Amino acid sequence: MYPLTDVPVSAPESRSLAALVVTSASPTYNPSLDFNYTPRRVVSLQPSATVTLRDLGRLDRLVACTKYCADVCPEVADGARVIVADSWSAQAEQIIAATPDLVIASVPYQVEAVAEILKAGVRFLGLAPRTLEDIYRDIMVIAGVMDAVAEGNGIIARMREAIEVVRSFTVTTDRSPLVFCEEWGKPLIASQPWVAELVEAAGGRFLGEAGKVTSAEEVANSQPEVLLAAWCGAGDRVPLERIVEQREWQNLPAVREGRVFCINDELLNTPASNLIDGLRAIAWALQPEMFPQPRGIRRISD
Repeated sequence: MYPLTDVPVSAPESRSLAALVVTSASPTYNPSLDFNYTPRRVVSLQPSATVTLRDLGRLDRLVACTKYCADVCPEVADGARVIVADSWSAQAEQIIAATPDLVIASVPYQVEAVAEILKAGVRFLGLAPRTLEDIYRDIMVIAGVMDAVAEGNGIIARMREAIEVVRSFTVTTDRSPLVFCEEWGKPLIASQPWVAELVEAAGGRFLGEAGKVTSAEEVANSQPEVLLAAWCGAGDRVPLERIVEQREWQNLPAVREGRVFCINDELLNTPASNLIDGLRAIAWALQPEMFPQPRGIRRISD
């Protein structure tokens, strides 16, 4: 049993670009005066951006974030930051009131919400990762903007190392269970491509097309050996027993063997360093004889 390399961490849409930067005139900064300027007042509309700011040592620049950011990154729940709506329902008035010089958001976007963000008249950094490589690039985009390139490289190096440590153990096993991992229940949506990569690193085979809608019947027909559920916004509250019953999955190999798990939402759906804790959870679910049980994962009741 091997403890995974420590990574500094606490406690869904298909797009081709990993990052989109939109600039507009800012009421707080004249770019013609200082070409070495780095943002001093940042609004984060996505937990992954907040986690990355924390890992970069730049939380002192964060002036506003969402309640979901505070859930994933407890350090920001200190009363010093304004709580604003997320990128799905962003409100220009809230953003302007925080007087930021940079807004960071990520998918899923709502067209109207993005328009509201841009109306705020501040610089906007929009992220749309799909793969682990996209996530690494996004971390470096934020690191570059925040003048923390060395710190960004360090985060990525630790993430890569942790993944390779797991892979070095699972590559030696002849067990490669078929795994269905879902990020939402109604409609039933398979987890994102970066989760598929983590499942593969943990020695599993990812069932279905990552990030796409599927059906209970399609999943059942493939007879998965492990079921993982990490619903967006649900924390650890996925009702495992109920979904097995409602979907009539009682005879699946995963259910018969009791290999049905809920993984905390933020560990798989926050594309930042949190994913390493998600990898720990997946690795234990797939290869319990190799890895210790980590935090953030719950097994179905007998």
